[in-house]
Amino acid sequence: MFTGIVQATAGIAAIDERTGLRTFTIDFPAGFCEDLAIGASVSTNGVCLTVTEILSPTQARFDVMQQSLNITTLGSLREGDRVNVERAAKDGAEIGGHPLSGHVDCVATLAQVRDSENNRVWRVQVPAAFARYIFAKGYIAIHGASLTVSEVNRAEGWFEVWLIPETRRATVFEGLQAGDRLNVEIERSTQVVVDTVREAVQESLGRLAPVLEALLAEKGLSLDDYLPRPALPA
Repeated sequence: MFTGIVQATAGIAAIDERTGLRTFTIDFPAGFCEDLAIGASVSTNGVCLTVTEILSPTQARFDVMQQSLNITTLGSLREGDRVNVERAAKDGAEIGGHPLSGHVDCVATLAQVRDSENNRVWRVQVPAAFARYIFAKGYIAIHGASLTVSEVNRAEGWFEVWLIPETRRATVFEGLQAGDRLNVEIERSTQVVVDTVREAVQESLGRLAPVLEALLAEKGLSLDDYLPRPALPA
């Protein structure tokens, strides 16, 4: 498990390509690898990777299978790129963000960047199948960083987050721009609640459910707009 608080940024020192497998050699800041062992988990741009070899006090290797490369942005990384990293949380660790599994749900697109004094706003275009799980003031993880959703438009398939100066300083976000792809992990308890409620509604409505959804769609609405909003984690 991870907390969504990015501990450092690290550099891709080397990439070794093999059939169905890519091995990353990652350079970490001094101190990050203290007590790091083979088999340990490190969130890398939000993807849980397992240490396969320790090369030095600041360098380790990770094997990434083809499936992970296909469904995340790791397949597009190149030598010299930098990534957000976080060590797996220890028992009793403070959860400064929200609990993350390191299992990316989808890849979204940074659609728009707006700057204001001391803040930056991202508008993120998310695949339609996942928009139903995103709520204003709820949690979302982007590249492994826990962020609070400020606004959502499910009809257009986007949500917005605000980046404070500390978030921009501590992550790779400062260098990202419109058009870049982002690893997104949905807040898990919200997903469970939404799916459970949808199944209950579908079961109750039976054959009328598709008809109701079609009628709402004609008005630019969705059944998701009328589902109870999940309680936000404390």
